[in-house]
Parts: sequence; structure tokens; C-alpha cells
Amino acid sequence: MHAPARILVVDDDGASRSLMAQILAEDGHGVLACADGAEAVERLERDGEFDVVVSDIRMRDVDGLEVLDWVHKHAPETPVLLVTAFGNIDGAVEAIRRGAYDYISKPYDVNAIKLVVDRALRHRRLATENRRLKREIREKYALANVVGRSESMLQVYKTAARVALTDATVLVVGESGTGKELVARAIHASSTRAAGAFIAVDCGAIAEGVLESELFGHARGSFTGATGTRRGLFEEATGGTLFLDEVGDIGARIQGQLLRVLQEGEIRRVGESAPIRVDTRVVAATNKDLAEAVKAGKFREDLFYRLNVVTIRIPPLRERREDIPLLAEHFAARHAGERGASLTTEAQEALLLWDWPGNVRELENAVARALALNPGGTILPEDLPEAVRERWRPQRGMPAKAVSTLVAVPAAAALADPLIADHPTLDELSRRYAERVLREAGGNKTRAAEALGIDRKTLSRLLREE
Repeated sequence: MHAPARILVVDDDGASRSLMAQILAEDGHGVLACADGAEAVERLERDGEFDVVVSDIRMRDVDGLEVLDWVHKHAPETPVLLVTAFGNIDGAVEAIRRGAYDYISKPYDVNAIKLVVDRALRHRRLATENRRLKREIREKYALANVVGRSESMLQVYKTAARVALTDATVLVVGESGTGKELVARAIHASSTRAAGAFIAVDCGAIAEGVLESELFGHARGSFTGATGTRRGLFEEATGGTLFLDEVGDIGARIQGQLLRVLQEGEIRRVGESAPIRVDTRVVAATNKDLAEAVKAGKFREDLFYRLNVVTIRIPPLRERREDIPLLAEHFAARHAGERGASLTTEAQEALLLWDWPGNVRELENAVARALALNPGGTILPEDLPEAVRERWRPQRGMPAKAVSTLVAVPAAAALADPLIADHPTLDELSRRYAERVLREAGGNKTRAAEALGIDRKTLSRLLREE
């Protein structure tokens, strides 16, 4: 059940105005009635937006069309219903042409009025929801939300912010997992195309024949299974941004077609000869050295220069270690949700020592894994992947994990966490985990209890000291 709406009724005929207000009030709506257009504009200026405006067209001084024009200029998402005399087709056509949502004829049909008002309110709710979702998407992918405060990342933000204000083609380069798509989305969200679509396609994951159809579309009958004409992603992204991930993996034929799009701003669907104009911004990304690919003859030089208008290099995580604690806390908050999460100083030390070959993606997976293993929400070194722990232990003066050379241990058993290797009961697992945390805390029960999110008495009970 939707909340009652605020509806403004405007009519200089007192009887008609009262009847319309009564009809709408019967459905629980809050109705404000105005005796003429001038009063209506004054109330709109003073009281802010209404959910729907219902106005007679013919009124002295300021008529309904002028009220409509004012609403369109100052509250464009508010639907306006204009009331016309029965049989006044010209008035109805002019109302729609000027942007009215619909029109109502006199004499009033009560059911028809309620139906058209309900439809207008539904339109208003959808428009408001659409605006909210678009705003949330823009805020989510805003440059300000890209995590990292290292000097190298500040340079990334600066370049991205500048290029976002243009329509220049952008090439984002960096190792896998560095966040190339996130930067591409931030560029789109900060651009004049933010209201348009952002469409991402992984060029390296799609076979060349399929990729051609995906990007440029196809005509009916152009190949087996093409039962109808289909628009490609360049057409779907018109007015927005097309993100070509792993662009270095595309084949020679598609490289030529992509070059034509960037040069001419037009595409040809598979099986058609007529060109189609598109207005699509291209942001491409790769983890390859395209300059070397050009030298090796694997990538067209002219396409490389078309893509390489502005290049943004995202440094690997090992080159910006100062961002690791920030990113880890960010991912901990994201994956923990309402229960919250944090990392101990020792856990942060362990994260800083690892080189993160999988970059930001690997770090996020490590944090998500730690929270899945640790119900308390405080991430300890023991919760981190084994390779990360083993890099950290010698730095703390602890022996690396002993490796037996006498007995061949199955791989699965070697990787199993000793806490759960023998499938203990839940009570036994809780006791073992409490003992591990206590060891990590150097035997300090107060600190161990805080790390587990419990009090000392509960910790003693877990350790079976009571």
C-alpha cells in the first residue's frame, strides 16, 4: 500500500474544483485546491513539489498550459493532468504536445479520473525510483569511492577526473586484479554520459565469431541461429560508455572493425552493408604490453594509437603497500555487514609483507576468507591464507611451519587447517579456536576475549577452565 499522495487541483470554477478535490480525497490523498493558475504557481513555489498536478486548461490570466510549463521547468518529474471540455480534441492534443502526462474530459467520469491519477502516481514513483538508483550507482562508482591514498593512486584519480570531463578514448592498463573496471566505471560515473548505459564486455573470454556479433550486432539469417536482427553492444551503449576489457586479446578482423568505429563513429552489423551511426565512448583495458604486441605484429599499430589517446596505469598492490591496510579495512567492512569487523595489528603486518600477485582481487578474497573462518569478526594472522601467514611468522621471530620429510602427506591434508583436520565437534572447535587466539595474544586473556568479541568469563568457559 503506497502512502497518500499530495495532489494540487487548479480550477477557476468553484463547483468543478470542489468535485475534483472530493473525488481524489475519497482515495485518501491530500488535496490542495487553487482557484486559478497564478495561485497555483505561488503555492508550487512556496510549498515545493506535489506528486500530481490536476489543472483545468481554460482559466483567466494564468491558464493550465502556463501551469504545465512552470511545472516542467521547475519540477520535471511531477506529472500534470490537464482538464479539457468534452469534445475539445484540439485542447487535448495541445496538452499532450506540451508535455502533459494525460488529460481528463468534462463532465467528470469518477472511475476514469481515479484510474488516470493512479497511473500518473505510478509513473511518478517509477521516475523517482529510477533517479534514486542512478544516483546510488553514480555515488557507488564515484572517483571519491576508489580506495587508496598512495601517491601513485592519487595520480590515477587526477588523470581519471580530468579525462572524465571529455569524450576521449581511454586505455586503462594494469595487472589482473588491480581494479581496471572500477576505474572505468568511475570515469563513466563522473562524465556527462553518467545517465547513459555502462556496458562491460570481456573480450578475452568470448570467441572471435561470437564477439563480433556481440559488439556490432547481426542481421536476420546472417549465420546459423540468427533468427532475428539484433543490436550490438555499441548500439546498446549509445549515449553511454562501452568498456572493452582485455582488448589486447581480440583478433585481427575485429581489430579492423574496432578501428573503424573509433575513426568514423559507425558500425556495420554482421550480414548488413549499411553503416549505423553510434555515439559511444570507449574505455579499454588490458594487462598486456600493447606496444610490444604491435612490435610483434599481433596488434594493429593504428588501433593502438586510437585506443591510446589517454593512458591510465594502475600500479600493482606491491607498489603501493601503504594502501593495503585501507583496502583491507574497506573489504572487512563490506563483507562483515552490520556485525562489523576489524584487523589486528599483527594481521595488518602480515598483509603488508605479502606481495599480492593477484592484487586487489586477491586481497579481497583473503579478507572474505578470514571473516568466513572467524565468527568473532576480528581478523588475526591465523585467519589469513597459509602463504601469507608463513611469510609473516619469521618476521615475528616465530619458526616457519615445520615440513616433515619422513612421511609423504597427501596434499589435501597438508593444506587442511589443523583446527578442523580431524573433524572435531563444534564445542571442541570453539575450544581450539579460543586457544589459538589466546596464543596469538601472548597469553593475555583480556586481549584474547576482546579479539573474540566475548568477555573473560565466556573465554574461560570455552577453555574449560570453569
